[in-house]
Amino acid sequence: MEKLKTIQEYAKNLNLNYLKTNAGTIIEDADLKNMSYQDLLLSILKNEIDLKNKKAQERRLKNAGFPVIKKIEDFDINFQKSITQKQINRLVEMEWIDKMYNLIFLGPPGVGKTHISIALGYKAVEAGYKVSFVTMSDLMHVLKTQEISRKSKGKINKILSSSLVIIDELGYLPISREEANLFFQLISALHEQASLIITSNKGLDEWSELLGDPALTTAILDRITFRCQLFNMNGKSYRLEHRKSLFE
Repeated sequence: MEKLKTIQEYAKNLNLNYLKTNAGTIIEDADLKNMSYQDLLLSILKNEIDLKNKKAQERRLKNAGFPVIKKIEDFDINFQKSITQKQINRLVEMEWIDKMYNLIFLGPPGVGKTHISIALGYKAVEAGYKVSFVTMSDLMHVLKTQEISRKSKGKINKILSSSLVIIDELGYLPISREEANLFFQLISALHEQASLIITSNKGLDEWSELLGDPALTTAILDRITFRCQLFNMNGKSYRLEHRKSLFE
C-alpha cells in the first residue's frame, strides 16, 4: 500500500494523471492478464497520451467559443443544395486550413451558414487546430475595447494565435468608420497567418456600403479573397420550414 501511494505521488509530480488516478487498477489488471513489463509500460504511456490529447481537445473546444455545438453530420444537404457532399468531404479534410484558404458563406438567414461554419470549426478542433469563433458584433466590441479591457485583449490574442477564425453575421448591424478601420487592421494581421470563415447576409458587392469606404472595402476583400472559396447559399429558411409548434 505504501508503494502504491509512492507511485501515485511520483505520478502526480510528473503530471502523469492517468497513472495517478488509476495506479491500483493498472497493477491489478496487469496481474490478472499476466502482462509483460513492455506491454504494461506501453499501456500506461498510451493511456497517458490519450488523456493528454483529450484534455487538449477540451481546452481547444472551450477556447473556440462556439455558442452551440453543430456537427457536419447533421447538416441537411438535401435541404441546402448550394453545397454538395463532395465539397463537404473535401472541406472536412482540412487541407484548406493548411494552405490558408478562406471560406465565405453568403445568403439570407436560416440557410445554414452558421451551422456549417461551426461544424467545420468543430472538425478543425478535433483535428488539432486552434479555432476562434466570434460574431461580427462581438468582434467590434472587443476590437474597440482591447486597450482598456483585459478580457477583450485576451480575446484578440486568442484570435491572432488561431489557425482558423470564424466571423459570423457580418452585415447584420451597421458598422462605423472606426469599426471598419479596426476590422481592416485585424484582417491584415490575419492575412496569410490564419484561415477565415466569414458568414454574411450581404453579397460582396454590398460590403462597400456596409463598411462605408470603397477603398477600405477593396483592401479587405483583396486580402480575404486572395485564396478563397465562396458559397452562395440560397433557398428557404431551414428553421422556418422545420419550426415546431407548442401544440403539435
